[in-house]
Amino acid sequence: MNKQFDAIMPITPRPEIIFEQGEGSWLYDSQGEKYLDCVQGWAVNTLGHCSPIVTNALTQQAGRLINASPAFYNGPMVECANKLIEHSVFDQVFFANTGSEANEGAIKLARKWGKVHKDGAYKCITFDGAFHGRTLTTMAASGKAAFAPMFEPKTPGFTKVPYNDLGAVAEAIDAETVAIMLEPIQGEAGVIPADPEFINGLRALADEHDLLLVVDEVQTGIARTGSLFAYESYGIEPDIMTLGKGLGGGVPISALLAKASCCVFEAGEQGGTYNGNPLMTAVSLAVLNEVTRPDFLVGVNKRSEYLTQQLMALSEQFGLGNVRGKGLLLAIDTGELESAKIAAECLQKKLLINAPQQHALRFMPALNISYAEIDQAIEIMSEVLSSL
Repeated sequence: MNKQFDAIMPITPRPEIIFEQGEGSWLYDSQGEKYLDCVQGWAVNTLGHCSPIVTNALTQQAGRLINASPAFYNGPMVECANKLIEHSVFDQVFFANTGSEANEGAIKLARKWGKVHKDGAYKCITFDGAFHGRTLTTMAASGKAAFAPMFEPKTPGFTKVPYNDLGAVAEAIDAETVAIMLEPIQGEAGVIPADPEFINGLRALADEHDLLLVVDEVQTGIARTGSLFAYESYGIEPDIMTLGKGLGGGVPISALLAKASCCVFEAGEQGGTYNGNPLMTAVSLAVLNEVTRPDFLVGVNKRSEYLTQQLMALSEQFGLGNVRGKGLLLAIDTGELESAKIAAECLQKKLLINAPQQHALRFMPALNISYAEIDQAIEIMSEVLSSL
């Protein structure tokens, strides 16, 4: 191990590569090598690396106002919040910095709502395979098996049930249940979409039992799945939604959105030093303006169809498994092949892809990736699969 890396806490295995520059779908390392990036910071870089839309918003706002304190309104905060409300079913927005923070805020809001409206109900039903973040509370909410023994005791109050099992949800509801919380597509579990009947059934159960339906769209939101928000494609209205990742197009910002009936926070119950700062909200507003252009989602869905077809052809050629997902959040099962091995070999050929599960590869490219770049990624994967 190169000693220059010793100052960095080893929280994940990293290749000994230092990336220095990015442009669109490409990353460049300190040796000048060029990598085709289909990870994009885990679905973060909505418009690719160093999009002029993002960098212009950053530089212009940096010359005007960076942080005015969350004790005051600022222009980009107000504009960005109103843009989100305009394009969603929600009434109010709380800005935060990370997806974990937004999800923790959603859990706090649900519990406060339970205290005010439901005799102190506080339990949340969440799902096996779910990933909601890395704070103690969001790890407790997550259904990732590896998290279960870590950092005990974690926050209590989360009932885990199998994903896409409506009957299990119905059985888990009791007098102390206040909310059902789910990802419309489970990302870390290997890109597992909710069945339409399941998510519509959750909405019906929530209505029947006076529960809040919370959608974690940290990964699926901001056009990633071919609609601005994934819940739209299911034809439901959640009570609370969280956003992150793609909301900032590469900068750290997240958001908690809720209907007015759920907004029960009082002064002092929620906050954060950097929350809603003008630098980040200016970038988010620029990203939102781009992805809400009339033709943007059309392009995402066309690229999704093309990439899906190419992955299905690979699967047929090499005897792999299913291709699944929506928009440009896709996965392919690798059959008996170890996905981590495929990803490692692709890295050697300067293609970055993600292996979230032992036998699944995940694709999260920039939403404006070109067809030629898709072809290049598929060609490299074909070379790797042939060699394996």
